[in-house]
Amino acid sequence: MKKSFPLQAEGKNPDRILEAVKHEVRKYARREGRKTVPEGFDYWDFDCKVGISPEVAEVATFAQVVPMIDAAAKAGASSCYVEVLAKPVLRLRKPVADGEEGPNTRDLIDPQN
Repeated sequence: MKKSFPLQAEGKNPDRILEAVKHEVRKYARREGRKTVPEGFDYWDFDCKVGISPEVAEVATFAQVVPMIDAAAKAGASSCYVEVLAKPVLRLRKPVADGEEGPNTRDLIDPQN
C-alpha cells in the first residue's frame, strides 16, 4: 500500500479521521498477513515508510507506523504518506554451539531482535 491520507477534512472530527487512517493501515497488514507465504519462507514482514510526503518519508518498522502517523497529526500536517509493503521472510535460527543439545538451542528467534 502506497497512499497519502488526508488528516484534515472540513466538517469531520480530526480524531475520527486519524482513527480511520490507523484502522486502514492495520487492516491492510492483517489482510496481507493472512495470505499464503511462498514456499521456503516462514512469515510476512513489512517494509514501511511514513512521512508528510513521499519525498521526506522515513523508513520505519511496522510497530513505528502508527506513532509516526500520530506525530504527523499532532504537528498539524494536512496529509500523511504511508507506504507498507509485505515481503516474505525466512525466520533465523540461533546458532548451535558444539556439545550443546538443549531444546532452547534450536528454537526460532525473531530476526527483528
